[in-house]
Amino acid sequence: MLLPARLRLPALVFVVCAGCYVATLGPRARGTSDNAHFVHLANSFLHGQLSVVGNRPPGDNDWAQFGGRWYVSFPPLPALVILPAVAIWGTAVWDRLFWAIFAGLGPGLVFVLLRRLRESGRSERTLRDDLAFTALFAFGSVYYYTAVQGTVWFAAHVVACPLIALYLLCALDARRPLLAGLLLGLCFLTRPTTLLLGVVFAVEALQASRHASAPPPLAADASVPSRLVAWLRGVQLRPALIRCVWFALPLLLVGGVAMWFNKARFDDPFEFGHNFLTVRWRGRIDKWGLFNYHFLAKNLSVFLAGLPWLSATAPYLRISRHGLALWLTTPQYLGVLWPKRESVTTIALALGAAAVALLDLCYQNSGWIQFGYRFSLDYSVLLVALLALGGRKLGPAFYALLVFACAVNLFGAITFDRVERFYDPDGTQSVMFQPD
Repeated sequence: MLLPARLRLPALVFVVCAGCYVATLGPRARGTSDNAHFVHLANSFLHGQLSVVGNRPPGDNDWAQFGGRWYVSFPPLPALVILPAVAIWGTAVWDRLFWAIFAGLGPGLVFVLLRRLRESGRSERTLRDDLAFTALFAFGSVYYYTAVQGTVWFAAHVVACPLIALYLLCALDARRPLLAGLLLGLCFLTRPTTLLLGVVFAVEALQASRHASAPPPLAADASVPSRLVAWLRGVQLRPALIRCVWFALPLLLVGGVAMWFNKARFDDPFEFGHNFLTVRWRGRIDKWGLFNYHFLAKNLSVFLAGLPWLSATAPYLRISRHGLALWLTTPQYLGVLWPKRESVTTIALALGAAAVALLDLCYQNSGWIQFGYRFSLDYSVLLVALLALGGRKLGPAFYALLVFACAVNLFGAITFDRVERFYDPDGTQSVMFQPD
């Protein structure tokens, strides 16, 4: 049976991207990845328990120990996603292949989001432009190398990105508050820092609640406070509050489930388990916590200044385990800083992206171990949407940079965790830049 017309192009994007990710996997498509924590968490669920089955985690990488039992501390939604496959094939499931195919959903839903922005009049892009931006996300960003890893840290991003795109689709005009709240709750159960994307819905709810006779926005040359006050005066608070309450209800429900899950495992409703990780840098977590201003400078160094190390001897290029700077892996993201057009939606998306980015930059590590700054995937869908809304023409420079970005991220997808000579072997997290 043929798909409905509106589904054909998104489905084609999914098939092409998933096919490319699987092809990039090559022989690694077979077998289970080294750190398949979500596979083992799904297996625990299938056995009616929360701790690792047999109380013997495979390996010693990022497992939490509490009360004499071992647990997966990562938020559980990806385990529920892969659970049907685990129910069929057990812990021998080919999780890299599963996640590579699933990863095709991310670009497919990014395209749907861009189409919605175009059809609603927010974006002036063409279909060709939307496809170019989709390709940028799929192959010209760190999503590419992330899609072909399968391991626990990367699988979470592969699940979160399509959820974020779906959330934004429901948050636009605050038209589906219940579903938007549920989707953001699912994002929280995958990547907790994405909870701050709730600011997008809040701004859209205020905009959707402006009364018909509200005055038009002040001219761009007016001060920001004056423009904000004038805009807020046109908002009807009661409809905005009703929308936000409906949005909050499923979020509270999901939050309650998460609190029960944490309490049942760690006797604390607010503890996911990262404080019980058996890692070498537990000392800094005990001292500074998981999130702290203390970590900002170090993470900013990776975010802004992570460059490849060049050498006159083979292999001539080497990358720190902290990864490459975001502007190097996807230079087009710099265009977010210089939009040609602005709107309430661009402000909402920018606030959401900035809030999540700042929280990620205060996390206790940089995303270690990585090819490029993977935490950017918590808000990359918003960055791509902001590029589309920015209004700048996609000329030869954009497409030249698209080729560059795809080449860089193809290199990462092929070499990361496979060709070790291109990556610094330091395991202490102390070596960020090329030694003198």
